[in-house]
Amino acid sequence: MLDFFSLPTRSAKPRDVGVSHIMDKGMGLRQVEDMLETGSDYIDIVKLGWGTGYVTQNLFDKIKMYREAGIPVCFGGTLVEVAILQKRFDAFRDMAREAGITHVEISNGVIDMSMKEKARYIRELCKEFTVLSEVGSKDSDKIIPPYRWVELIQSDLDAGSWKVICEARESGTVGLYFGSGEARAGLIDEIVAKVDPADLIFESPQKAQQVYMVQKLGSEVNLGNIGSNEVIALETLRLGLRGDTMADFHDVEIWNKRRNAELQAELPRPERRARGASAPEPKPKLKRIQ
Repeated sequence: MLDFFSLPTRSAKPRDVGVSHIMDKGMGLRQVEDMLETGSDYIDIVKLGWGTGYVTQNLFDKIKMYREAGIPVCFGGTLVEVAILQKRFDAFRDMAREAGITHVEISNGVIDMSMKEKARYIRELCKEFTVLSEVGSKDSDKIIPPYRWVELIQSDLDAGSWKVICEARESGTVGLYFGSGEARAGLIDEIVAKVDPADLIFESPQKAQQVYMVQKLGSEVNLGNIGSNEVIALETLRLGLRGDTMADFHDVEIWNKRRNAELQAELPRPERRARGASAPEPKPKLKRIQ
């Protein structure tokens, strides 16, 4: 990366904060190669979304490519849910081990699990893997109150999760967000008031959601479900190199205030009056002497 600008400080890889958790929805090897060539420095974890890891034909080659770039891979939490549902948890663990997976995501976004049951699976996986757990339902009609989010997150962390992912789905219309994609600000405020944001990954697939999270929690916020084609775009948001966050990290307001009088002077007089600029006092008329 070029280094002649003064930019927000970003942690070096391997990062514990400022994590970008990228979604691979079934990319081919050449697509992966292109993504890594342009943005590998900004990718911290790749998730093979949902159950795509199970049906990908070149799975081991893809995982190897990511691993050689120093990027851990995990399967989507849905795959673990199916394994648990079918009592094939041990088979899933064997598959992850054979694939050279170092990180595992466990969720209960579709199947119901008690905190105790989920904690047991987390502790078991922690024996071999770095565990990311997920909290929140994929069902938009299932509303979890904020205090319950906090309880569920804390339970997963206590069981050994490295990070807890806050659900939003690929669409960004459930969990942390309303159906419109707008952030549930009160929910997010209560979560971060009780849990260190460094322990959380906020799924934010939509650009507006990424902007919201960066403005709220800074350039080192952990973000997930980022599209593979959004890696560079997200990094520019983190650094204030995009109009949406430029004023959050650079002295735009100070600069513009200094230029205000000069800009006003350039406007035609009627427009200056309309914008509130002070016009020069009119010259007094001379009385004609009779």
